[in-house]
Amino acid sequence: MAETEDISSSSCSGSSSNNSSTSGSREDMHFFEGVEKLLEIWFEPNPADQGADLRKIPRPMWDALLKRVRCEIISFTRNEQIDAYVLSESSMFVSKRRWILKTCGTTTPLECFEPLLRLAYEIAGYNEIEDLFYSRKNYKRPELQISPHRGFEEEVSFLDRYFDDGRAYSLGAINRDCWHLYTMSRGGGGSDVLKRNSHIHLLYQNGQQELPYELMEQPAEQLQEAELQMMESDMMMQPLPDPDQTIEILMTELDPKVMAIFTKEECSTANEATEKSGIHLLIPGMVIDDYLFDPCGYSMNGISKSGCYMTIHITPEPQFSYVSFESNIASSAYAGLISRVIRTFQPGKFIVTVFANQTSQAANANREIENLGTIDQWKRRDIQYSRVSGYDLTYAQYCKYPS
Repeated sequence: MAETEDISSSSCSGSSSNNSSTSGSREDMHFFEGVEKLLEIWFEPNPADQGADLRKIPRPMWDALLKRVRCEIISFTRNEQIDAYVLSESSMFVSKRRWILKTCGTTTPLECFEPLLRLAYEIAGYNEIEDLFYSRKNYKRPELQISPHRGFEEEVSFLDRYFDDGRAYSLGAINRDCWHLYTMSRGGGGSDVLKRNSHIHLLYQNGQQELPYELMEQPAEQLQEAELQMMESDMMMQPLPDPDQTIEILMTELDPKVMAIFTKEECSTANEATEKSGIHLLIPGMVIDDYLFDPCGYSMNGISKSGCYMTIHITPEPQFSYVSFESNIASSAYAGLISRVIRTFQPGKFIVTVFANQTSQAANANREIENLGTIDQWKRRDIQYSRVSGYDLTYAQYCKYPS
């Protein structure tokens, strides 16, 4: 049974109006950056603390952490698997050992990175990071962002202070629509939560393993071969990871008639906007927590009993319209879901990214999307594949034609 709490008040600013006052009082200066920064962290199971759980972190500590990000909680829902928060700028999801923060505007999610690690260590009971993913689309107006988010290079430099094994990637045309990703390299184990991890080739769950003395006297080439053999042997003994996947659909140049639904002129409540737009039909079985901002803007979280989530955030102004859809629902075929989403919002352009590990139902998503050269009125203009941190990543960009 899901529990829901709405703690918003009339004084809370909408996601599209929240930054308008800081951007300038004149109408021609109004701009809101809909593009979100997405930070996802998985913590390594702690054998010494079977009760380790991020949901132990109390609400006041989340409130304080989010102040550093420049946003606040406005609504909350939960079930046995996941806690979901609608924020003044997008969403936060907390499960047993996974934490997701997705924020738009001029928020600063990386500023809460170190405080989060301390909460994970001191309260939740975790000692190591298993995986980290930081990603975003390119900004429409990067010059308005605040450090450390003024550019991807700055964001990478910030994260490199904590990780010696970090990797940064950019997919798509960097002079047009593109998507940036920073992740850890799977070098054989988790990264210590409270200290920077160095290039340790033989770091495993229970600490560092040294090479036998007799191997230390071998020539360098033989030593490297011995190290690799030991790494491969140990990796073969590691259990397969839990199935994990994420699909994102990032949409721009949206149909003004559709975007009008997400204004107080067209709909008086969030539920009305959800029903009128058809959002409730995208993934059946989700318990929806939605919010319609004043005068415009919309956010929603959906959670299922299995722990799956979906989240949608809408900046409807015609000059900089933007919609994001994200879910971790497992599927061997995403074509139907992609079609439902883009038919609902009618974008002029959109990006699809699918991230899936080897045990996921979505492990072959790259082959499916490769065959989706055209989806209704949208034609694929770009597609790229990459394997990073034990995951297969597929990136594709589509435009409505003729375009």
